[in-house]
Amino acid sequence: MSATPHVLDNPARASLTGPHAHFAERRGRVLRYQADVSPWLALPDDPDAGDWADVAVLAGPGEEIALPGFRGEIPEGWEVTFRAEGVQFVDDGLAAAPDPEAVRLGPADVPEMLALVERTRPGPFLPRTVELGTYLGIRRGGALVAMAGERLHPPGWTEISAVCTDAAVRGQGLATRLTLAVAHGIRARGETPFLHTGADNTTAVRLYESLGFRLRRRTRFLAARVPERPNRPADGRVVVVG
Repeated sequence: MSATPHVLDNPARASLTGPHAHFAERRGRVLRYQADVSPWLALPDDPDAGDWADVAVLAGPGEEIALPGFRGEIPEGWEVTFRAEGVQFVDDGLAAAPDPEAVRLGPADVPEMLALVERTRPGPFLPRTVELGTYLGIRRGGALVAMAGERLHPPGWTEISAVCTDAAVRGQGLATRLTLAVAHGIRARGETPFLHTGADNTTAVRLYESLGFRLRRRTRFLAARVPERPNRPADGRVVVVG
């Protein structure tokens, strides 16, 4: 077994210490995205009590944190608020191509993007998530009905995310077209597309495999709540108590 982890093993951390460093907030070894950009927080591969204390400071008492891919132990007194098994796929022969109907989405489109996300629930999408990379959409009758874009950005890789289609136009292949269009842009920069989905989302898993994605690893989506009562010892570090 290699002693050097792959950048996709802890992709949020690889992003925040690499191409997305300008979005990072840091305390000690802990990093997180700015709160209106993404909920993801990145721990080191071997978090200790001091790192969890730094998490508490960054997030604040009673706040929920999202820990993509974390499989370690949550400290005593912290509440696990969400846990789900996931899968990570990487490009293994995608027929990536631009789409003539796809339009680039930007800050002016965020209200419509947020409304589409609310209707379709593809995963976290916040007011500044659009700044993480390229987002493409398809409109029908002027209304945004489908989109896909870029989220995590470890060096050499870009995650395809927020793939969603309004219920009124499902079954027309819009998600496939947008996924391949976003992948085309990623490849054009000399990078490799990857993505995550729920392990039990068999429809998405079959779709991504049919497009040319390959399962790289199983992962986990986890969220936890910081306890309400931090205790501040003399050295100034924060020790969270249940």
